[in-house]
Amino acid sequence: MKTLLQLFAAFARVGVMTFGGGYAMIPILEREIVDRHGWATSEELMDYYAVGQCTPGVIAVNTATFVGYSVAGVPGGIMATLGVVFPSVVIITVIAGILTNFADLPSVKSAFAAIRVCVCVLIFNAVMKLWKKAVPDKATLVLFLLVFLLSVFLDLSPIVFVVLCAVAGIVLTRMGVRGK
Repeated sequence: MKTLLQLFAAFARVGVMTFGGGYAMIPILEREIVDRHGWATSEELMDYYAVGQCTPGVIAVNTATFVGYSVAGVPGGIMATLGVVFPSVVIITVIAGILTNFADLPSVKSAFAAIRVCVCVLIFNAVMKLWKKAVPDKATLVLFLLVFLLSVFLDLSPIVFVVLCAVAGIVLTRMGVRGK
């Protein structure tokens, strides 16, 4: 029971501090899950995060479910998911009740513009952290560049890129180009 409450509390902290969506939550997730509780390594967390991106739904919810499940099975997955969602439900309900009355005020518009800038910085920091862990060698750099270019010039579903990269990772490992 203690672990379930810890999962709820840890993911509630992630949920309340995650402004800017899934990418902005990576540093907070790492601090809570890896550094504070030791429920996963940085690499495992990035794997959960990657799977969370590839599955339907919100990245934060998917990642919480995967981590919670790995720590305490189905009850852990449920508690972690409830923890990450709970703050958003409360905050959105309060904001929705207040914002409709003040959304057109210049100061509110300016505040949201500044928040968007902050979110961009948080996302950039998350991308830099992901970069360091996801592109450790020349083979993955080439794969990154290839996917980047294809995604810019082709209108393909992200699922296609994920599946192709998974296949490429298996092939590169079997060829001995990447470590196991």
